[in-house]
Amino acid sequence: MSRVSVPCHVKGTVALQVGDVRTSQGRPGVLVIDVTFPNAAPFELQEIMFKNYYTAFLSIRVRQHTSIHTPVKWVTCLRNYCLMPDPHSEEGAQEYVSLFKHQMLCDMTNVLELRLILRQPSPLWLSFTVEELQIYQQRPRSPSIAFPKWLSHPVPCEQPAPLLEQGLPDPGKVSSEVQQMWALTEMIRASHTSSRIGRFDVDGCYDLNLLSYT
Repeated sequence: MSRVSVPCHVKGTVALQVGDVRTSQGRPGVLVIDVTFPNAAPFELQEIMFKNYYTAFLSIRVRQHTSIHTPVKWVTCLRNYCLMPDPHSEEGAQEYVSLFKHQMLCDMTNVLELRLILRQPSPLWLSFTVEELQIYQQRPRSPSIAFPKWLSHPVPCEQPAPLLEQGLPDPGKVSSEVQQMWALTEMIRASHTSSRIGRFDVDGCYDLNLLSYT
């Protein structure tokens, strides 16, 4: 499916302490990461992609744009998603993860902000988080372009009517006659003599019988 990345701002993690904060036994077992989209309008979330780093369970809450008469509230869209089958072993600790909108518990339209809640109950790991976070939305559809009717339904080309039906002479016949006329002209030109022909002179002399008197 076609998708496009949504620019986001990942805020710093907020740790929720587990145990006695006054002793060395206390350690953060839950981290909260807020993700905002300052340069994007409310959008429909398509996919969340990230690289895990020793996070055992992930929950996600979403804040969505609603009508002006409805107060904005946080809604849980993913609850305790398992990233490490055994929190005490490294299986899945550094895997790339993709979460799609069909896996969410609620509709993912008009998203304004996300809140990631990370949990790691095992004391074996000094730190945990998610890295390389990417948010994707479905690529907006291109607006349809209306074409003129004559372009959408071109008229089939009409066959030209026969020349004889239009009252015009046959080009082949005209060409043949022109060639015959040209050949006849060449024959006359070749047989033409350059000697002057007189009306009454015979061998350079005049015949008195041919002369007329006035």
